[in-house]
Amino acid sequence: MGGDTLTPLSFTPGEEESSVLDQDDSSSLNLPYHPRKHEVETVNEEYGFPFGGFEDMGPRNISTNSLEFEANQRNRCKAYKEVLQSYEQLQNRIESLKEAKSKILSYTPGEWIEKAGGMKLSDYNVPKTATLLLVGFKGSGKSSLVNRISKVFEDDKFAPERAQVSYNSSGGEGTYFLQEYMIPRGSSSICIYDTRSLSDDPSDNIAMLKRWITKGVRHGELIIRPSDNSSLRTRMKCKMRRSCSQSKEARMVNFVIFVVNGLAVLKSMDSDDDGSKYVQMIATTFNCPYLSFKDDKPVVIITHGDLLSLSDRARVRVQLGELLGIPPAKQIFDIPESCDPVTELTIVDMLRYSLEHADKNLPHKNWLAEKVCRSRASLSAYAYLFIILGIAIISMNIKHVHIRHAPKSKPHVDWHTIRHLWLD
Repeated sequence: MGGDTLTPLSFTPGEEESSVLDQDDSSSLNLPYHPRKHEVETVNEEYGFPFGGFEDMGPRNISTNSLEFEANQRNRCKAYKEVLQSYEQLQNRIESLKEAKSKILSYTPGEWIEKAGGMKLSDYNVPKTATLLLVGFKGSGKSSLVNRISKVFEDDKFAPERAQVSYNSSGGEGTYFLQEYMIPRGSSSICIYDTRSLSDDPSDNIAMLKRWITKGVRHGELIIRPSDNSSLRTRMKCKMRRSCSQSKEARMVNFVIFVVNGLAVLKSMDSDDDGSKYVQMIATTFNCPYLSFKDDKPVVIITHGDLLSLSDRARVRVQLGELLGIPPAKQIFDIPESCDPVTELTIVDMLRYSLEHADKNLPHKNWLAEKVCRSRASLSAYAYLFIILGIAIISMNIKHVHIRHAPKSKPHVDWHTIRHLWLD
């Protein structure tokens, strides 16, 4: 990516877009907007290519810049097709929703670990609970997402919502305390952490992310940024005194879920340089080294897609994929504000992806370091024993030498007895 300026994808509304809005055709579908076959086939035309696609384009004398431009357009065209087809595939997989749910419900940490190079499960540091961290800017819908994820696995559809949602993103205080949510309730295998919204200041974000990833997260922990003013700090500390104390146990983060507002992304894509600040902040934060485990980047969730047309939702996914350097059809999930089987299946797929990658990146046990420590402990024990034995031997030798060289007492002569014997 290298910080290059991305050209927003352009689409020309036509009969294809109108057909998507046709209620008679889409009433039986679970998606707000479902792709039609002819819409996928004519995607080349939307990109400015002839109807037959770029394959029908004959040889021409074009510059290197034109070749590069066409190559980029072809890649975007391919990505857009894949995204549209992913919506169709979800629709075709609805019957597997129950089975897909059961795999998540039966999951235990380390279950999907890649035992590469002859490694065994015992060779990894496997946590008791897989911890997934939600991050995103204000208004991205993190708390709403927690509620939707929880509802997918709730037996009681009338259970109250777990996370407090702020419906006015311009006001309200949002989430200032880290909140842990076990998925499903009462389980111990999966937990999702709702966090304080990311800041407009990149240095604040780096500091927060570094702390969460390297030190772990604690339920109930108050998050205060260096840039927070004194009145906010005072207000939050008062809330902290009234609330329950934070958990003593810190959970290490196993994978990150990055949440973005699809509507805000689209507005940023279609606006001038000042308005594109939102996507640039996303790119800057997403590429923070603390969010990647090894070379594995976070999964991305787009919210508020129900406010957009299918074409715009696909545009957002393709644009973000190009901006962040991840495959839009596989690592970017479109989860709208709706309760239907397709949305549930998307949530399950997202969790499956996240847990698989959390297992993939579990740290190996450092057997060499452990052996060195054990060897050092053994050597220390033997050295201590040798020292004691040495002291004992030296002490015995000193005593023996002392006895050998001790001055012998002169024999006592009884002259009185000798005199009598002599006289006799």
